[in-house]
Amino acid sequence: MSRYLAEFVGTFVLVFGGCGSAVLAGDKIGFAGVALAFGLSLLAMVYTIGHISGCHINPAVTLGLFLSKKMERQYLWGYWAAQVLGAIVAAALLLIIAKGTPNGYDPAVLGFAANGYGTHSPGQYGLGAALITEIILTFFLVLTVIGATDLKAPVGFAGLPIGFVLVLIHLVGIPVTNTSVNPARSIGPALFVGGWALQQLWLFIVAPLIGGALASAVYRSIAVPKLTAREAERALPTQQDERLKTRTATP
Repeated sequence: MSRYLAEFVGTFVLVFGGCGSAVLAGDKIGFAGVALAFGLSLLAMVYTIGHISGCHINPAVTLGLFLSKKMERQYLWGYWAAQVLGAIVAAALLLIIAKGTPNGYDPAVLGFAANGYGTHSPGQYGLGAALITEIILTFFLVLTVIGATDLKAPVGFAGLPIGFVLVLIHLVGIPVTNTSVNPARSIGPALFVGGWALQQLWLFIVAPLIGGALASAVYRSIAVPKLTAREAERALPTQQDERLKTRTATP
């Protein structure tokens, strides 16, 4: 249960921090500020709950790690449920705050940081551009997560590339779709915007999942294979475990 609660809390922080920066301060901090808010939220959560749940806080990341055999099937649906619920609760509380101004706040009119394409894209980008953008950017994110958390990666630094790549992703994607790369992040605001946001929500569920699956397939194809005995003797110090396994297997 603790891992599900951690995913709920982590996704809550990501959506409240990232979408909150866009809804409450977007006109002051701009795209770059919103991008930093998302990246810093994820970076903080990697070090806060990473040791509990792995800090997926994104159904696409969970899928990519599952397909890469880095998590067990029994946790898959629980992670997805916790992530979506965390995003919905974050969006609900954010909307209460947004409505606290004298003029109120209408999510259907002002967008509420929902993801969209066509007339609902910040840059008026169409369906095709939005689909390709979301797949590619999710691929970037999930590939970074899988690689940075690999046993052979430098220990203790996973949060930095993961947080930084999310900043990069938002700098590229906000003008196109408001950047999803995370079905849970899209579902939360869309439920309160309704109408067009729910009609276009399918893309921000399907595209990130495709990107996550693609990242898993690519990483598995480029991951360093097991070392031979001769290669193990020349291995870098960071490959001590692999070297030991090779020596043990050598007759």
